[in-house]
Amino acid sequence: MLEVDNLICRYGKVAAVKGVSFRVPAKSLVVLVGANGAGKSTTLRAISGLARAASGSIRFDGQDITRLPASKILGLGVAHCPEGRRVFGQMTVTENLELGSYLRRDKDTESDMERIFGMFPRLKERRKQIAGTLSGGEQQMLAIGRALMSRPKLVMFDEPSLGLAPNIVEQTFEIIKGVREGGATVLMVEQNAFAALEMCDYAYLLEAGQMAKDGTGAALINDPHIREAYLGAGLHA
Repeated sequence: MLEVDNLICRYGKVAAVKGVSFRVPAKSLVVLVGANGAGKSTTLRAISGLARAASGSIRFDGQDITRLPASKILGLGVAHCPEGRRVFGQMTVTENLELGSYLRRDKDTESDMERIFGMFPRLKERRKQIAGTLSGGEQQMLAIGRALMSRPKLVMFDEPSLGLAPNIVEQTFEIIKGVREGGATVLMVEQNAFAALEMCDYAYLLEAGQMAKDGTGAALINDPHIREAYLGAGLHA
């Protein structure tokens, strides 16, 4: 479904992503792991059109989307749930969800909103509440729900567990698994490498803006370098 080839992204003269290539098959859950500053978030931003690719190509469902604006990419079925949640803080929960369906051609969004409320009962309880007054976990639920309101084919999650309490982290991961089980494709960047590798179909390790290793989650969990550099906390949790 998604093909990234020799992607290079720069901030000024500094290359944050240096020739990255990878594949995301339809209906799979693929993760990008690596240290802070490895280029993971920039890669997602390039795919969704929020960052400009200096060179390389990005293809989604066979179409070249490398130079398309973010609105066109979203309209094709690529939803991006960014790091830090980024909800519209002065708008209500319902208004945030409605914005998620803004580019849809059909107007039958009520059933989708009820589905989101079924997944996140806390949001239904707070549907008229201003989003900026929600807790961090509730804002993460809202960000995920807003992304799903576009009925995406591919959902990209950037650090979905960042700053959340352990019980909310577990719930968030279960929701992400449910997104894939519901038929969508998932590409995820996640700081909790152990949990990400346990739940994924395939994984790529980025180091200093380049692909260092790839394989199944089980293979990377058992890789000595990855165990030592990235999985210490997870292995002892």
